[in-house]
Amino acid sequence: MSPRLQRLPYHRDSAKLFAEVRHLPWAVFLDSGRPMSQQGRYDIIAADPCLTLTTRGGQTRIKERDSTQTSNANPLELLREQLNSSASSAIDGLPFCGGAIGYFGYDLVRRFESLPSLAEDAEGLPEMQIGLYDWALVVDHHAESSWLLGQGRDTRTEQRWDELVALFSNPKPAEAGGFQLTGPLSSNLTRAEYQQRFERIQRYIHNGDCYQVNFAQRFEALAEGDPWALYLRLRRTNPAPFGAYLQLPDSTLLSSSPERFLRLRRDRVESAPIKGTSPRFADPEADRRSRRLLQQSEKDRAENLMIVDLLRNDLGRVCRPGSIRVERLFEIESFARVHHLVSQIEGRLAAGRDALDLLQASLPGGSITGAPKLRAMQIIEELEPHRRGVYCGAIGYLGFDGAMDTNIAIRTMVWSDQRIRFWAGGGIVADSEVDAEYQETLYKVAPQIELLQELS
Repeated sequence: MSPRLQRLPYHRDSAKLFAEVRHLPWAVFLDSGRPMSQQGRYDIIAADPCLTLTTRGGQTRIKERDSTQTSNANPLELLREQLNSSASSAIDGLPFCGGAIGYFGYDLVRRFESLPSLAEDAEGLPEMQIGLYDWALVVDHHAESSWLLGQGRDTRTEQRWDELVALFSNPKPAEAGGFQLTGPLSSNLTRAEYQQRFERIQRYIHNGDCYQVNFAQRFEALAEGDPWALYLRLRRTNPAPFGAYLQLPDSTLLSSSPERFLRLRRDRVESAPIKGTSPRFADPEADRRSRRLLQQSEKDRAENLMIVDLLRNDLGRVCRPGSIRVERLFEIESFARVHHLVSQIEGRLAAGRDALDLLQASLPGGSITGAPKLRAMQIIEELEPHRRGVYCGAIGYLGFDGAMDTNIAIRTMVWSDQRIRFWAGGGIVADSEVDAEYQETLYKVAPQIELLQELS
C-alpha cells in the first residue's frame, strides 16, 4: 500500500497544529518538545482512528466505526493482526507512515509474566489503549517541513482531506481554558512509610533477592478544567524529547518523558535507559558541579550498568546472536530541571521477529523495574500501595511499515475522574541512603508540583 502524501507549510510550534484537531476522538500528539527544547526532531499528530483496541483485564475490545468485537487473545497478537492487514512501505525521510499510536501500560506485563495481585488498582484504566490511524501530520523540525499523509485502509473523501489541509495550513494560536486543583495534593506514602518500605527493599537486597528495585510514590489531587491548558504550560516549562498528549475516552495523558524505551528501524533496535539523576541550578558553577558529581558518581554508574546488562538480556531474546552492543555508556544529558546519566544499547532484530516481539520481550522497561527484573516487579507489587497503570509503561507508535518508537512513561500525568495523578521513583541499591532517594523523587516531580500550584 502506498500512502498519500502532501507537503504543508512548516510551523515551529506544533501545539497550535494539534489544537486544530484536539476536539476529535482519540486525538494524539507525540511531541518532541520543540521549539523550547532542541533535542527532539519529529512531531506526530493524528485523531479519529479507523480502529481502536482497548485491553482491560483479560479482554480486548476491538472497535471499528460500524462494529465492535471482543477477544481474550494476547493483545499484542491482536494488534499485530491489525497492523499486518494494512502493511505499507516506509516513507523516505519520515518516521511514521500511519499505524498504531497509544500506550502500553506497566500492568500489561501481567499477560506475559506471573505477578501477585496485591496493589490496589485505584485508577481502573485499561492496560492498553491503541488507535490505528490512517492519516497523520508529521512535522520534521530539522528539515523544517510538514507532511500530511494518508493510508487507504478507510479512504478519506476529498472533502475531508481538503479540510485537514486547510486546518494545518493556517492554524490559530493554541488556546485552552483554565486548570486548577480543587483539593490538596497528597502522596500515597508518608515520609515514614517511604522509609519503612525503603528498609524492606534494603533487606531484600542484602538477602540476595535482588540487586536494585525502582521504588515510586504517587501524587494525586482533585482538579477541574482543561488538561490541554496544563499541558501547554508543562511543555513550556519542562520540554522533553519524548513528550505526548493523548486524549482518550476515559483519560488524558500528559507526558514530558526524557527517556526513549524502544526504537526500531528496519532491523536496527535501540534503547536508551536513564539511571542517575541530579538537579539543575540557576547558578552556572553550581550546575556544573551537579553535573560533574553525577558523572563521577560510582553509585549511579553501578545502577546504570545493572540496567544496561538487564536490557542487553531483554533485547537478546529477540535480536541476532552477537549483534547487541553498548553504543554509549554513562553520558550526561541535561534537561530543564535535572541532569540524567544515559546509556544506549543497540542490536539487530532476528529474522522472523517484529516490533511486537521486541515489545513483549522488553515490557516494562528495565530502568523502571530493577534487577533481576521479575523479582524486582514482585517486590514493587508488594510495597507500592497502588498499581502503576500507565506510569512506567510505554507511549508511542508502531507503523504499518514495521517501525516503532516509544518512550518510558515517566514524568507523565494522568487526568481521569476529576483527578490528576503523577508519580516519581528511583533505583534503590545496597548503598542507597533513604534521604537522598526520597529527595530524588521530589526533584523529579518538582516541575509538575510547581506548575499545579501556580495554576491554582
